[in-house]
This record gives sequence, C-alpha cells and structure tokens, in this order.
Amino acid sequence: MTQPFDICIRGSGIVGRTLALLLARERLRVGLVSLAPTVAKNDSPEKTTTADVRAYALNAKSRALLESLRCWPDAQHATEILSMQVKGDDGGEVNFSASDLQVPGLTWIVDVPVLEAQLAEAVRFQPLIELLDAPQPATLTVICEGKTSSTRAEFGIDFEVTPYHQRAIAARLRCEAPHAQIARQWFSQSEILAFLPMDGPEGNSVAIVWSVEEGRAQALLDESPDEFCRQLVAASEGCLGQLTLISERCAWPLQQAQADRWVGRHDGKAWALAGDAAHNVHPLAGQGLNLGLGDVAALATALHEREYWRSVGDEKLLRRYERTRKAAVLTMGATMDGLQQLFSQRSAPWQAVRNWGMKGFERSGLLKQWVARQAMGFK
Repeated sequence: MTQPFDICIRGSGIVGRTLALLLARERLRVGLVSLAPTVAKNDSPEKTTTADVRAYALNAKSRALLESLRCWPDAQHATEILSMQVKGDDGGEVNFSASDLQVPGLTWIVDVPVLEAQLAEAVRFQPLIELLDAPQPATLTVICEGKTSSTRAEFGIDFEVTPYHQRAIAARLRCEAPHAQIARQWFSQSEILAFLPMDGPEGNSVAIVWSVEEGRAQALLDESPDEFCRQLVAASEGCLGQLTLISERCAWPLQQAQADRWVGRHDGKAWALAGDAAHNVHPLAGQGLNLGLGDVAALATALHEREYWRSVGDEKLLRRYERTRKAAVLTMGATMDGLQQLFSQRSAPWQAVRNWGMKGFERSGLLKQWVARQAMGFK
C-alpha cells in the first residue's frame, strides 16, 4: 500500500480489529498496529503466554455488530444464556429469564480465542487493512491498546485510576452437572463469583471470574487444583456438583478508570481513544467489552455520517463521538462502582441493606425489565 493511511489503529485486540474492519468497509485505508506481549503470567490474562482462558458476556448489540462483519462464533463457542441467577449473602436473590423478557437470549458467553481468531482471519482478507509492526502517520490515530496503553502516556492523556484492591481470577472448569444455559453469580461480602456457561447448549463446562481481595487472590492461585476446586464448590453452593480445573489460572488487578480526554491532537494529528484505553469498569456485570464495542460502533458511525467536507480527523466530528460515549460509560461506571462498594461492606447492617435491596429489585417488575433490557443492549 503506497498511499498514506486515513486511520492508524494502535492495538490489534478485539476492539482494534473490529474497528479496522468497520472502517475498511467505509473504504478508508487502515493501518493496524500489532502489539507484542509484554506482561508476565498471572499479571494480566490479556498478555499471558499460557492458553487464553478469557470469556466475555456479549449483548445483542455486540452480537449484531460482529455478525455484520461475519465474525460471530458458532453456537459451540458463543453459548446463549437463557436465564441468570444472582444470589446475595443473606437470602437476597435476583433472577432473569429470556422467556419472561420475550427475547431469544439474555446474553452470549463468547470464547475469546475463537472470536479473536475469526477477527484476525477477516482482517487478513481485507485489502484496505495493512498490518503494521510500528505506528505510521495517518490523518487519525485510534488508540485501542488496553488499560496499560503506552500511546496514551506518550500523548500526555491523563488516566484517572481508582484501584479496588481486588484481583479477578479467571479459569475454565468442567462440571459434574450440565450448566443448562444458566449464568450464575454469587455476591458474598467482599467477593463476587461468576459462572459463565461454555461449549454450547449441552455443555458442562464454565469459565469463572472470581473477584477477591488481593491477599486472598494469591493464596487461591497457589492452591492445588483440588483445593481450588473444593473452595469453588463451597462458594457456588455445589450447584453444578463436583468441579475439575481444566485450565491454568490467571489473575489481574481490578480498577475503575477514565481518561480525561477521549479525543485531541498530538503533533498536529488527530487521535481518539476506544475500549479499555479510554475506560475501565468492574467486571461484576460483564459489560467491559460491550462498552468497548459500543465505542467502536459510535466512532464508525460518526465517521460514516460525517459531512463530505470533513476529514476523519476533524475536531468537531471527533467531539461528537466523545460526547456520545462518555455519557454512556460514566453511567455504567458509576453503577458498577456503586454496586462494588455496596457489596464490599462486611458489617451486618450493610449486609441487611443489600439483601433487602436485591429482594425488592426482584419484585420491582417494570424496573427490573428496564434494567435487564439496558444490559442486553436494547432501549
């Protein structure tokens, strides 16, 4: 490719590749910079040298976006969730059902390596995308490097981080009983455990995300597989019978974070942030990648709808994108932070309040339906 790039995307994860494909569909010339792994095992599941154990809960909007690129995994690797069970630590419980909400599925649990492979294959066959080993000049640079972005620091963008002093442990487990397409979550004082069904409708394996205090996280990582599973059986109330660890365990620190600016100029060229480079939220509702793909869709739409005389680096155009996404992310981030703070309180009065709230929410009718539809990506 001899012509200069319209867009240079720094970061070739799910967010970066999805954006590259959307922009190439607009007949824009895209350079996609691949980043080499730099973080050691057990520090970040995104950059570990071991097998990738991540799974994401993707909503209907994210599914529609990936389907439009023909990159949605098959049913074996995108398990449809028919119901969700959320339990508190003193009898509080909230249940969601696809049939009650009159939708085909509440969400889909997607195997990350499979989705990444499909996006990589689509990128390989898109002639307007060029894979780069290093950034190249472009009218617009989009930073999709994740929460530890080096470009964000290089461009002088402030990233306000609030650490939770927790780590999320991820792993894959085989269960004695089939998961029955039910996503399960337990809030137990300062810990949050999620079971995410894997391997399709008939599967009996789950991906877990277990958010625990930092000291306990290291102890759990050091436990033998049998002891680790024994503690998981206890934390999950034995709902799926005996558990067998079928992957390595990895962990990463949890935080809420927000960039002060999402768009701007550096050395006379325009830039924009997307995904974890712009914002981080607690994973308790599984909205992280949905937010990142929402950024991608909003930026692609802004560029698609731009006036013919505006370039892709036009400041007013990029401000539209920033305003659209900042509001949505701030709302979600505040909600996740509030829930995390509520469930991190150990005292009996707080325990009573949160479980009373869960019971009231379960009976709230239209409010519960509205919240569920928002999380699923519906208005």
